[in-house]
Amino acid sequence: MSLSGALSNALSGLTAASRAAQITASNLSNIMTEGYGRRELEVSARVIGGHGGVQVNGILRHANPGLIAERRMASSDQAGSSRLADFFQRLEALVGTPVAGDSLSARIADFEASLVQATSRPDLAGRLNQVFMDATEVVKTFARVSDGIQTLRGEADREIGATVDRLNTTLGQVRDLNIQISHAMVNGRDTSAMQDQRQILVDEISEIVPVKEFQRDLGAIALFTPGGAILVDGTAAELSFSPTNVVVPHMTLAGGLLSGLEINGEPVSTAPSGGPISGGRLAALFQIRDELAPETQSQLDAVARDLVERFQDAGLDATRAPGDPGLFTDGGLAFAAANEMGLAGRLEINAAVDPDAGGATWRLRDGLGAAVPGPVGNSQLLQDMQAALNVLRVPTSGDFGTGAQSATNLQATFLGEIGSAREVSDQAVSFAAARFSAVNTEVLEEGVDSDQEMQRLMLIEQAYAANARMMEVVDDMMQALMRI
Repeated sequence: MSLSGALSNALSGLTAASRAAQITASNLSNIMTEGYGRRELEVSARVIGGHGGVQVNGILRHANPGLIAERRMASSDQAGSSRLADFFQRLEALVGTPVAGDSLSARIADFEASLVQATSRPDLAGRLNQVFMDATEVVKTFARVSDGIQTLRGEADREIGATVDRLNTTLGQVRDLNIQISHAMVNGRDTSAMQDQRQILVDEISEIVPVKEFQRDLGAIALFTPGGAILVDGTAAELSFSPTNVVVPHMTLAGGLLSGLEINGEPVSTAPSGGPISGGRLAALFQIRDELAPETQSQLDAVARDLVERFQDAGLDATRAPGDPGLFTDGGLAFAAANEMGLAGRLEINAAVDPDAGGATWRLRDGLGAAVPGPVGNSQLLQDMQAALNVLRVPTSGDFGTGAQSATNLQATFLGEIGSAREVSDQAVSFAAARFSAVNTEVLEEGVDSDQEMQRLMLIEQAYAANARMMEVVDDMMQALMRI
């Protein structure tokens, strides 16, 4: 081998060692960087003009597509489960637990207790006033819970809008990175950093909707949902959604008063399972807005209807004319079965017993239709009201089964359903979090290993020193030749 050949070999070795050291240092410095894929220098033997050496072919970015895909599905499941769990936790806090003093069941219990007290001394105005105040608290609690449910729906609706906007932005960024990566590969430039950035974006997308990634030519990727929606494939899909400022009980997707989702101008199903976007946070938000919250509102309205009908019964108060409302009214009017939706938010105490509306609390004792006070010792109507609360009756509406229940038991059943749903959602979150943690650990284990990188760095140092020594020897030999 000639001296020039030896020098060329050593120089190529130094160049490769320098690049390898740079890549190893980058790996070590990015151990904690999200989305970073471990790099490795690709080299091969070189033969140019009869001389050997080493040739740098490029930089290889390591990734396990199978594990990453599994982690994304787990991430999607975790994001959706977490959003549902948050909804049920807030719903339970809104309705109150059975032991909470401001829960529906507690308010009904307080109302019943005040009726018992008034029955023992119907002549005391203070006890009649307490019945009125406790009945008013029942009405206020129904309204507070109803308003809270619609607030949760409205928040979900607005969050859908923000999520869709973010998804559109992220899909556009993936499309742009596809173009940049393809151009870089054509020009022989390293694309590892851009692939890292793209992986982070796709991971973010997978929390919103579950995605499957497919490779395309020149380093580009395509994204599809398991339900068949095309998100990115050359071009990026455009999702459309119109948020609503105020959401009330009668507003539904089926009724056309709430926006659905469109992909490239085509309406798509937002069902929590079996649809194009099923799974992930976006589907959970639609499920909250269109299914879970309306179902809870419907159950609440059924409980309110049960209470109204107990006191609107024609046999309860002989002073009322046929068709007149009872103690609990639908916005001041008698309840009609066709108007059940949103009833909980419209409940009002009959103006006949409301001093602020020109009524008087003695009518709780003498009858809502009484023109003048009756015998102060007559507690019959108060006893009948108490009995109306405790009588076992099958709820006219709602999903409470076919068993007969008292008003207090019906409230407890309603609260128990919400508590059970919250427990189920918490279990789902725990399972999803454990699954994600397990898969993510596997992904991290295939990432940068500091021990391996340090060992590799020692080998690079040895290779660099050997090639540097070779150049030094060649230089000494050339200097010796020059001195002859």
